[in-house]
Amino acid sequence: MKCILCESFSLTHICKNCQQTFLTPSIYKRRLDNGIVVISFYKYSEIKHLLHQKHTDLGFYIFHILAKLSFSKFAHKFVFDEVVASLAIDEFVSSNYAHTAILNKHLKSKYIKPRFSKLIAKNRISYSGKTRQFRLENPRDFQYKKIKENNIILVDDIITTGSTLSQAITLLQKQDKTILFCLTLADVQK
Repeated sequence: MKCILCESFSLTHICKNCQQTFLTPSIYKRRLDNGIVVISFYKYSEIKHLLHQKHTDLGFYIFHILAKLSFSKFAHKFVFDEVVASLAIDEFVSSNYAHTAILNKHLKSKYIKPRFSKLIAKNRISYSGKTRQFRLENPRDFQYKKIKENNIILVDDIITTGSTLSQAITLLQKQDKTILFCLTLADVQK
């Protein structure tokens, strides 16, 4: 097959050279209004063309590559005094996979236990390209399934306004859960 970036022969959808050249993650931090820190690995503008593949079959492979380069490496460096849970924001299956579940899966480590299908949005309205006001007027209305861990890392693919993460944080804090921080692949503001 050919690398989707450079079109060289490759055994993966994005060759190792392009992964090193174009997809080496950085750390970007943003603090939400509620004080919780969001850590992102890429500027949205850097990987926008790849993220737009998330609802295609190719997106499955792209998200695994991006997660391996960022979330997996982060997870293996993360140390805590107890096991924490990672919860993906709305693991809704589209195009035969849930892109946030892929990211969450790559967080598995000695200190992080990914939990799946524990935070599902009942509201399916697309936020893509919408204003902060629209997002606030049309909340995700998350359904939460209980977990035993008290410390949580929230996972999403993109942070735009932060309203989705904030809604999830509010719900989990009402359940006496502590949100350590949030992880996203990309930050639109960076």
